[in-house]
Amino acid sequence: MKAVFLDRDGTLIVERGYITVPEGVELIPGAAAAVTQLRKAGWKVFVVTNQGSVAKGMITEEELGLIHFRMISLLAEQGAELDGIYYCPHHPDGDQIQYSVECDCRKPRPGMLERAASEHGLDLDACVMIGDTVRDIEAGHSTGGKAVLVLTGHGPDSVQEEHGADHVADDLAAAALWLLAL
Repeated sequence: MKAVFLDRDGTLIVERGYITVPEGVELIPGAAAAVTQLRKAGWKVFVVTNQGSVAKGMITEEELGLIHFRMISLLAEQGAELDGIYYCPHHPDGDQIQYSVECDCRKPRPGMLERAASEHGLDLDACVMIGDTVRDIEAGHSTGGKAVLVLTGHGPDSVQEEHGADHVADDLAAAALWLLAL
């Protein structure tokens, strides 16, 4: 089974640095429609997001859950639905001891993608990672799939680096159109 993995901040929602309250969530225009198009075309759609704000003591996992609930609600208002959300609460420079670790789930490592594949029967070679940073691209490639760099969020800076993306798109909507045309 194939899936699209979406980075959260700067890809699906507006990049605001560390979001610590649900009200900070705003969908990028066209993102909900892109999710709907992908799912209608038979793709599973998952969010995979580094959330070092938990390790840094800025929010709890429960507060992160409220932030994600707001994102899911905003998507639902536009008829879009995700198949799941995977997050990494770790950061090696965190001050919350239980989260201040090197882990296998923090992108660019593939842990979140591998967990989703295991839990949902995904063929990682047939999956695509869409994100706005080089670490997103590296995460997608680390599992054998394709990776698309979007020019929202940190994308304008990332495109200046050696990013190695299979495609560069203006935003998630354009990335979905490219993917659906393959």
